[in-house]
Amino acid sequence: MKEVRDIIVCEGCDSVYARVPLRAREVARCPCCGTELERDTGSQQQRILPLTVASLIMFLIANLFPIVEIELRGLRSQTTLTGAVMALAGEGMSLVAMLVLATTLLFPLLQLLILLWLLLPLQKQHRATGFAWLVRIMQSLRPWGMIEVFLLGVLVAIIKLSSMATVLPGPALWAFMALTVLLTVVVSFDPRGFWNMVEGVEEREQEQEHKQALGTGELR
Repeated sequence: MKEVRDIIVCEGCDSVYARVPLRAREVARCPCCGTELERDTGSQQQRILPLTVASLIMFLIANLFPIVEIELRGLRSQTTLTGAVMALAGEGMSLVAMLVLATTLLFPLLQLLILLWLLLPLQKQHRATGFAWLVRIMQSLRPWGMIEVFLLGVLVAIIKLSSMATVLPGPALWAFMALTVLLTVVVSFDPRGFWNMVEGVEEREQEQEHKQALGTGELR
């Protein structure tokens, strides 16, 4: 099947349109149903890789350092996210522990690793192995990353515990706050932007091959 890059098909009504260059921050919509066809990503394509790396750094800090430290009657206790999951499992709440582990650790980490896998080859003008499959997986994982819900629950617990004990925020809590903001920006990136980046890479590769072919022909 031949790929036609200058054509856009509306996801809402299957209307077909010719792709036109967009101005800065311009959004193209279907005249028939109003569905968004394409939007200009601007400099977001250049920012997405540094934001992904920053998100991974914050993710490591959030999971390696204590979230909070509680002091009550001279006794101190602190825990990490992994420790909280293990405590839930030890209390007989294995299902809740698995949900916390999946939605706050496994799924967000998988999203970030997929992003890194897709973006690094593009910086070297190459298409990542399994590109289309990984983009679909990343899209399916988006609704399951719930770090912001976990952060909200931690903040509510801190407020409630502060009246009974001394609660000191740990480095992981600040990292979770930064990670929530970074993930919001990273995950909001339109996946169609990946295809545009790949198309640009493939067009440059074709131009180079064409120039090499012309150069070989001249030598002959």
